[in-house]
Amino acid sequence: MRADARKNYDHLLAVARAVVTEQGADASLRDIARKAGVGLGTLYRHFPTREALLEALLRTGFDELTARAGDLETSGSPEDALVSWLRDFVACAHTYRGVVASMMAAIADAQSALHASCVTMRAAGTRLLIRAQAEGMARTDIDGTDLFALAGALAWLGDQPSLAPRADHLVGVVASAILTDRASSDVGGNAARGPAADVVEHADR
Repeated sequence: MRADARKNYDHLLAVARAVVTEQGADASLRDIARKAGVGLGTLYRHFPTREALLEALLRTGFDELTARAGDLETSGSPEDALVSWLRDFVACAHTYRGVVASMMAAIADAQSALHASCVTMRAAGTRLLIRAQAEGMARTDIDGTDLFALAGALAWLGDQPSLAPRADHLVGVVASAILTDRASSDVGGNAARGPAADVVEHADR
């Protein structure tokens, strides 16, 4: 890519990042082009589809998740590795509001610009799940597709204003359901404590 083309690409991506952060994954492409000071055709030359733009925005996070899974495979216990990756996935997917729907659709659409990176990321998480299952630390009636779906559902919950304060607690609840040897309080830490737990503790004093 020529230097001037790279400069235009980087500028468009920076503007798109700001707009999508503010408006979510369904942000107007026309609005992005206008704020970048270019025509819509110029935007489409760099990013032919909305998925291509989202892939460019999410690529760094996806690559980091894949690399993170590789690191976790060789460090720490299998259950800690799986829970850590699950939390990292939710945090990455929550970067842009509404992106989870595009990610879930991309898994089933080989033509989507997001497909390859989503499949690679799912495979990375699957390896951690299989490792935990082999050690008897995770239930064996779920697979990588189930894990990806659960992670996507958790990220979606984080997009809902009324549920966002409970998002971290719910990650702990789901993680404890996946693992076979931990209670939710062990997986979620203090974040897994709900109002009912506080009431019980108070009553025991």
